[in-house]
Amino acid sequence: RLVGYTIDEVMGKNLVQEFVTKEYRAAVRAVLHKALRGKETANFEFPLMTKSGFRIEVLLNATTRRGEQGNVIGVVGIGQDITARLAQEREYSKLIDAANAPIFGVDTRGRVNV
Repeated sequence: RLVGYTIDEVMGKNLVQEFVTKEYRAAVRAVLHKALRGKETANFEFPLMTKSGFRIEVLLNATTRRGEQGNVIGVVGIGQDITARLAQEREYSKLIDAANAPIFGVDTRGRVNV
């Protein structure tokens, strides 16, 4: 299932035209064309629209899909829904901006990361 759609509803459809928001179509199309030329793209963020019309943020890794003879037959895209993570980051940012006291985060090595 792709964001609420059944397999039958998405098979044969144009990914960019049908599911990507208008303002990101050119960028997503470029990522796919790059993968078709053998150049992988990692950690590309863009929005997708769900069947119910809700916008979700996706982190995409796109790589070339090759046939048995090594010829390019398409693109393999692996996407992760990062909507909640981005919302949490925005909340952290608001909290830090509005705080009257120092707020910071530290990683496992003691380095400040927020």
